[in-house]
Amino acid sequence: MWKPLERVKYEPDPGLWPTVAEASNSLLFSPVKLGCVTLEQRTWVPAMVPWRATEDGFVTENVLDWYERFAKGRPGGLVIEATGIRDVPSGPLLRIGHDRFIPGLRELADTVRRASEGHTKLFIQCIDFLAIRRRPDKAKFLRQFLAITDEHRAKLFSEDIEEVKIRELLMSLNDQQLDDILTTRELEDLRIGYREKVIDVQLPHIKNLPHVLPELFANAAERAQESGIDGVELHYAHAYTMASFLSRLNNREDGYGGSLEGRVRLPLEVFSKVRERVGPDYPVGCRYLSDDCITGGTTVNDAMYFGVQFARAGMDFLSLSRGGKFEDAKQPKVGEAAYPYTGRSGYECMPAHLSDEFGPFGRNIEPCGRIRRMVQEAGFETPIIVTGGIHGFNLAEQILNDGNGDIVGAARQSMADPDWFRKVHLGRGEEVRLCTYTNYCEGLDQKHKLVTCKLWDRTELEEPGINFSSDGKRRTTAPEWVE
Repeated sequence: MWKPLERVKYEPDPGLWPTVAEASNSLLFSPVKLGCVTLEQRTWVPAMVPWRATEDGFVTENVLDWYERFAKGRPGGLVIEATGIRDVPSGPLLRIGHDRFIPGLRELADTVRRASEGHTKLFIQCIDFLAIRRRPDKAKFLRQFLAITDEHRAKLFSEDIEEVKIRELLMSLNDQQLDDILTTRELEDLRIGYREKVIDVQLPHIKNLPHVLPELFANAAERAQESGIDGVELHYAHAYTMASFLSRLNNREDGYGGSLEGRVRLPLEVFSKVRERVGPDYPVGCRYLSDDCITGGTTVNDAMYFGVQFARAGMDFLSLSRGGKFEDAKQPKVGEAAYPYTGRSGYECMPAHLSDEFGPFGRNIEPCGRIRRMVQEAGFETPIIVTGGIHGFNLAEQILNDGNGDIVGAARQSMADPDWFRKVHLGRGEEVRLCTYTNYCEGLDQKHKLVTCKLWDRTELEEPGINFSSDGKRRTTAPEWVE
């Protein structure tokens, strides 16, 4: 992963923990409404992909154990990992693109309800993503994958040479010479790997996305509702389809790109179709970016505009992240796919303990505050969920008191200690297991390995009933906590 030049090392800094009385009287542990659903407290565990589903997207015992463990900590809201809305192969990622997935998701909802004793509301993050391929071997790309064009022939002064010889000629060129022959997109396909983009309107299925996606998302939301899940979070963030429509890099000329109005059009149409399908009494919100954090990408000013449009459309909550894009991702090795959290934007999404002068904690707070104020000035009270390096009560409470958010989300800290919100609420904050922000978990995610936390995957291994990773070295869930 990209690291700032300063490389300042930071330790967790949660500050003083509250007493029982202080916690009970805090904003953090007060209720908040998301549409017709009330969270008992303003604590939130965002979506994290743990790679525990089957290869064809079904809920497994490992999936149930993962979410059960978070539910035991009784956060106000818990979000199921990014779950694919298409009925297509996507590896060990949960899917909701067909009715056959409903029984497993219903069991997951029942598990969370039982484990939290009804205290936690469960949401599911619904995602669409486009095709991406591994970085090819240079010879294989030039000999098989590259489509030879008249432009290539002209640049090589080889208009009348047969294609196989054109390919051999390309093979003889060095990288600098290839820069002069291949297009920018072809060089990306060679050096990064092929990746579909929402601007590839020459491809019929990409051109047709605005006509296909609203129905796919609506079908997914209806299945979530039928499964007993309490609400839906539409995934409009990071490197994926819907975020790409929102991005300034989206220059489509069909009314679904270019201007702010054009870029937000499909996300609004998706939400409208979802709302039509699930009705007014089912919470639906979205996860989107406060800032793309890439050159030429969407800025916080764009995000402020989008927030108002989403609130005006009737979304029940807005969950804000930042960065995590393909455009600045590190070049993958041959045979590996690009990972959208390896560049600077990826760092902004998951800042680590080696950081710059600002540090890794709370980098998303100020942008979230600006978005929230803009939404409120437009006359809406849509709850804003703030995330990003939050691991202590004082900072969480300050966010709420300062008006920079309405709900506080913590992913990595909640993985380190799924009980941490409950420990703080009970006045036992000194027992919290603090995330060290080394991004050990992110490294596993990058390799699509079963995600665990270094703070608990080799501890208390003598406990009965522990499940281990396939190599037998890592726990699959955090140690239990006895109140």
